[in-house]
Amino acid sequence: MADRDPEKEEEEAAAPDAPDENQEAAAGGASEQADEAPADEQAEAASGETSAKDHPDENRMTMMEHLVELRRRLMWCFVALLIAFGVCVFFASEIFDFLSKPLMDILRARNEDATLIYTKLYEVFFTEIKIGFYAAAFLAFPIFAIQLWKFVAPGLYSKEKSAFRPFLIATPILFFAGGAMVYYAIMPLAWEFFAAFQNTGESGARIELLPKVEEYLSLVIKLIFAFGIAFQLPVVLTLLAKVDLVTSKGLAKFRKYAVVLVFVFAAILTPPDVISQIGLAIPILFLYEVSIFLARMIEKKRAEEDAAMQAELAD
Repeated sequence: MADRDPEKEEEEAAAPDAPDENQEAAAGGASEQADEAPADEQAEAASGETSAKDHPDENRMTMMEHLVELRRRLMWCFVALLIAFGVCVFFASEIFDFLSKPLMDILRARNEDATLIYTKLYEVFFTEIKIGFYAAAFLAFPIFAIQLWKFVAPGLYSKEKSAFRPFLIATPILFFAGGAMVYYAIMPLAWEFFAAFQNTGESGARIELLPKVEEYLSLVIKLIFAFGIAFQLPVVLTLLAKVDLVTSKGLAKFRKYAVVLVFVFAAILTPPDVISQIGLAIPILFLYEVSIFLARMIEKKRAEEDAAMQAELAD
């Protein structure tokens, strides 16, 4: 029997151990994968729960369901407007007395006849209808805003809801502030300016102010809506800054052009007198500066959020 090589015997003895090492490595890799898999699944599950909480309703509405929901919200708005209209028409005379008080006080202070006239048989009737409609729209605006929010909110993320809610609250407040400024600050000055053109003395032609009911109401409503809409400037510009359509630097750079546009806007929407034009232009310019400040705050907050996100990704 031939002698066997000792080196071959050692290789044959070591050979069975190699598969064992490979098997152990494979088993180890499989165990690591098995350990990693639940972690990945847990992470996906956690992220899924987070997205489910933050994501709009998973049950997508069909087009017909959207139309039905829109019809429902519009019906609520119509009912609110109808009820408010009935109440405001009932108190139309009191509302008109309130709107005409600044002019009446000025005429009485000048020892003149505080009288409003109408030259058409139906003028006062339709004036009261207009008063009821405008006052009802003003009173029912919170209901309109709530119904709009209920229609839009289900399609928004929670972060978008929290970002949009302050603007929904600020809109009626700013509109009311604009209307209050017209009534208590602008109208007394403007009516005093216009009443000064009367000539009730004995010398020269007699010129007497006899304002018509319909024309006076139209002028007051025009001023109230002009100031109320103009006071929405911070809301509009801040929303545009939120979606990154405008920047604080761009608004500041556009300031000199904004001054010209604001005075043109005021000249179009107000009566042809300097007092009401300046009275509208100055608040708008102030609100423009407020909008620049709010845009800077939004940009600062966005930069902080981006920095925090990058720090988390780096970790």
